[in-house]
Amino acid sequence: MQRLAGNHPISGRASSGEAWYVSLVRWAPFLGMTLPVVAGAFAGWLIPRGPVTTPQALSSVALALVVGVAVGYLTGSRWSMLVAPLVYQLVFELVRLPTDGLTVDGIHVGGGLYGVLAFALGRVFPALLTLVPLWAGVVFGIALADHLDGEAAGRPGTAWLVSAGVMLLGLAWLAIVISRPAATAPILDSAGSALAGSVAELVDVPIGGHDQALLVRGRDVTNPVLLYLAGGPGGTDVGAMRRDVTLEQDFTVVTWDQRGAGKSYAALDPTDTLTVDRLVRDTVEVTDYLRQRFGHEKIYLVGQSWGSTLGVLTVQRHPELYHAFVGVGQMVSQRATDVMFWEDTIEWAAGTGAARLADRLRRNGAPPYVDVALYEPVVAYEHDWNAYPAFDVDNEMPAILMVPEYTFMDRINAFRGFLDSASVIYPQLQNLDFRVDATSLDVPVTVVLGEHEARGRAVPAREWFELLAAPSKRLVTFDGAGHRANFDSPGRFAELMREVRDGVDGSSLTAPLGSNPAGAR
Repeated sequence: MQRLAGNHPISGRASSGEAWYVSLVRWAPFLGMTLPVVAGAFAGWLIPRGPVTTPQALSSVALALVVGVAVGYLTGSRWSMLVAPLVYQLVFELVRLPTDGLTVDGIHVGGGLYGVLAFALGRVFPALLTLVPLWAGVVFGIALADHLDGEAAGRPGTAWLVSAGVMLLGLAWLAIVISRPAATAPILDSAGSALAGSVAELVDVPIGGHDQALLVRGRDVTNPVLLYLAGGPGGTDVGAMRRDVTLEQDFTVVTWDQRGAGKSYAALDPTDTLTVDRLVRDTVEVTDYLRQRFGHEKIYLVGQSWGSTLGVLTVQRHPELYHAFVGVGQMVSQRATDVMFWEDTIEWAAGTGAARLADRLRRNGAPPYVDVALYEPVVAYEHDWNAYPAFDVDNEMPAILMVPEYTFMDRINAFRGFLDSASVIYPQLQNLDFRVDATSLDVPVTVVLGEHEARGRAVPAREWFELLAAPSKRLVTFDGAGHRANFDSPGRFAELMREVRDGVDGSSLTAPLGSNPAGAR
């Protein structure tokens, strides 16, 4: 890989008496190959999950290109086109070994969709932003060295140069896409101007020592405040909440991307401080921020799926902060839910001839699992064995990510957050059962279930509701809806929240929802 000192471009600067220049030239190839070592170690320390934010992504492309040009220029060898990226990636992987999460753990591509997705997000995508510009830079660096030498023997062929150029053009286009900032549209009056007294903003707030993202929208800042907790763990519903603005008519609606999720994915580390208790305290901090900002003594708390778990734990600890709690797709016992999902998936697989899936589930045994990746076959087939006519894929990822409130990196991080946060939080939920741990709450409680909610969630939710003691409680079923009933039937949910706001409540499992004409029960 080392070139003759007299043939290296910088050798032209040296006279026969300048031995240090000759030494520099002699060692230039080795100095060049230290650059990917240093770059890989620095990246593994600074951004062990790969580029996470927009500035990190753009900086990674630019710095990798610069490092690549320097490596190619100093080594002047075609071998560096292969060695430099390999060295960079090896050092990067070694340095980030202590980092936890499915996207950075061992490769699970044989473990199903989650494993493939984790590999793509944790290794393929970062490689696109680092290894590709690094390789292209090496090609151009070698060409530059040979041009300054006046030789053609070591110069990359035309095909290599064209390939590197095409890659750089592709990266330039990707950089433009990545650079687009997030924004939320203003709420307009009848004249098309921003409505006086309304609020529509994306804001990062320091919560629990980390900046975390809030989408705040409402037609009148004097309206009651509604804090929405997304499912997951690690889920983001900013896009889903933007699909229907009905709630914004009566509430200042605040959608929070919890730590490690979606727009708050950058706050994930250190994962040893990401606990259920910490997320409860984060919820209280967000609540206090909203109470102070909008001047309300109490706010409304709505949680969907995992968000309903977080919501119950929060109102249990601090009921004085909330007018009421509404749990949609209410979770009660993650372990009980997973076991019933495991049973229902096996039954469906055996009945439809999916013998390999059934065998795989039986071989894994019933949950819980130490390896979070083993949950993939348990939960991934829900909409196959629990199909319903009104299921709308536009209420799910990736469709909900196609709104301007997300940057390109937010969309990538939405999937990363789901995989990495779940691997940290999910094991912490296995011994939690509200039928034992939360049989009394000191706020009015409304539980919303979809008509087609899976057995594994509906059964524990109804059992918990029967046991629950609260100032008032109500269980409402939305006809035609599933686990995400608030998004399947947003108009019905907005009407329900108006009734909650107005103090309408009931205790019957099947009582009509006041004068609701939409068919909820």
